[in-house]
Amino acid sequence: MIETRTGTSLLGHQVASPRSPDEAVLERVPNPHRDQAYLARFTAPEFTSLCPVTGQPDFAHLVIDYVPADWLVESKSLKLYLASFRNHGAFHEDCTLRIGKDLFAALEPRWLRIGAYFFPRGGMPIDVFWSKGELPAGMWVPDQGVPPYRGRG
Repeated sequence: MIETRTGTSLLGHQVASPRSPDEAVLERVPNPHRDQAYLARFTAPEFTSLCPVTGQPDFAHLVIDYVPADWLVESKSLKLYLASFRNHGAFHEDCTLRIGKDLFAALEPRWLRIGAYFFPRGGMPIDVFWSKGELPAGMWVPDQGVPPYRGRG
């Protein structure tokens, strides 16, 4: 389980990237608008991890949407957490679900979804999607905006 801290101990300080997701910390701050249902989106178009078999790099465009309850994720800690996957060997599905589950555990949002759009390796793109929680009625959730991979077609 990812370490979660309340506050902003990383913000405003020079901090080295964690060497692995197990060393990363997700920081959270109080949501000043707990009484409102709204969507927050983080996009990480340069996510990287390693294939656990070949050690080759895998690249993905991540889109993380969540409807906060009591907590917001502090963005620098999220950036460092995602960067910690650069030397982490895991399959696409494992990386995606780990990120989603870690964020859900740290933030306890009303709803969270992650779309991971991995670039092809071996000629086949793999897209992985995960969500948890109850989407509030009437909530506007925009399309993630990542077109399916088409190659030269």
